[in-house]
Amino acid sequence: MTDELRQDFTRRLSQCNQGGMIVIMYEIYFAYVDDAMEGYKKQEDELFKYGIRKAQESIDELIRSLDMKYSVAKQLLPLYRYCKVQLSKALYEKKTDKIEEANNIMKRLHASFVEVAKQDASGPLMENIQHVYAGITYGKNYLVENCISDAQRGFFA
Repeated sequence: MTDELRQDFTRRLSQCNQGGMIVIMYEIYFAYVDDAMEGYKKQEDELFKYGIRKAQESIDELIRSLDMKYSVAKQLLPLYRYCKVQLSKALYEKKTDKIEEANNIMKRLHASFVEVAKQDASGPLMENIQHVYAGITYGKNYLVENCISDAQRGFFA
């Protein structure tokens, strides 16, 4: 995962609501799977292993976010566990077919959560954060993000 992508995820997480956070967690998973696939193509075992382990950690985070008092959580848990097992098999077999199988499941779940997140009208999870404004400045083909600091942000002594 590039530093730019990591910063984008950080910015988006600071601005999102609960539904958006789950969507971003899925996207983080996909970014790490892409790293693993790139490592496989380039025959870089360390990148392959790192990508799979981080993708598994992303699934772990999705598992921790489940609220088991809802029936949908009880249906998601076995799917997440299955995907983790498939990634483990890909790791020790050093094949990508198991990764693709897990990805197919995760892509369907991601699409569902994107639709659910659109309906989530709750406020952002974090309060008192920097606001990010994006706009086109000094050129036609590039986007610059500016952070506007708020005087009311932070701690006062």
